[in-house]
Amino acid sequence: MLSAILTRPGEIELREVAIPEPAAGEILVEVKSSLTCGTDLKAFLRGHALIPMPGPFGHEFAGVVVEKGKGVSKFKVGDSVMAVHSAPCLECAYCKKKLHNLCENLMSTKVLGAFSEYILVPKHVVRQNVYKKPKGLTFSEAAFLEPLSCVVHGMENLGIKKGDTVFIIGAGPIGLLHLLLAKSKGARVMITGLEEERLKTARKLGADLSFDPSQTIKSVRDFTGGIGADYLFECTGQPDIWESSIDYVRKGGTVVLFGGCKGGAIVRFNAERLHYDEIGLRGTFHFTPRDVAKAYGLLKDRKIDVRKLISGTYPLNEIRDVFARLMKGDGIKYVLTP
Repeated sequence: MLSAILTRPGEIELREVAIPEPAAGEILVEVKSSLTCGTDLKAFLRGHALIPMPGPFGHEFAGVVVEKGKGVSKFKVGDSVMAVHSAPCLECAYCKKKLHNLCENLMSTKVLGAFSEYILVPKHVVRQNVYKKPKGLTFSEAAFLEPLSCVVHGMENLGIKKGDTVFIIGAGPIGLLHLLLAKSKGARVMITGLEEERLKTARKLGADLSFDPSQTIKSVRDFTGGIGADYLFECTGQPDIWESSIDYVRKGGTVVLFGGCKGGAIVRFNAERLHYDEIGLRGTFHFTPRDVAKAYGLLKDRKIDVRKLISGTYPLNEIRDVFARLMKGDGIKYVLTP
């Protein structure tokens, strides 16, 4: 089968590799659609601690079951499925505390290789985080299950309600998914980003206000009546933006740090503001099976419509051209079809 291998930062090779055979509990999926994402771009540009090189590349996908291992009863050959690339072990100390997204074995047992003709889905993922694709959902839409699950994890337990103000920093694919989810809850949403085309997309998706970062202070003040946002989602992973994020929420507001900073980064926050204004500062990482189930329902019922986030569809053999576009800031998410 043809598979994209990330050999080192800036270099992707297309190789013919053996089609894997599913062991007990596993399924082999013929990939129909896979999606690019910000983590893929980071790995391509500078490497990533959680994406080994050289190694198979890509982790957002949907496809068709073509073979299954012994003991798989939930799916049959020919089923169209949507999945994420990981699942908790259910046995470690964190799993026993129900902190499934912090599972000690989560990252070491994930599956990569969505930019391939076939992908082997491990037993623990099959058991917890694979779903049959609804007929009304395209494979490209279904492949959004993984990134939407991450966004759900960081937002669902905050209690955002109609009329709340939400400020999203970063109008990339993850920022736009935050926008869609916040709007589905009835929030008033403002978003900032560097690319005007992405801000135009944000407006099409329902953003109440979008603006260049240079306009942030005035825009947030005017939009919130001078008090600041109820909730802020930082989606850039830039340390200086992490640090300034607490300036844009009201007293008692909550800042969610979604964008991951480069390894070893150190950030500083105004202690007086955090303490006396009772600012909530939260990190968020990955997702739980409960988040995946929630994201599946949102996509299935079209409560979240992701179609406007797809910037184009390309065959797998044009993956280098796709990443060249992403490097220039062109587009949002691209579909690769093996």
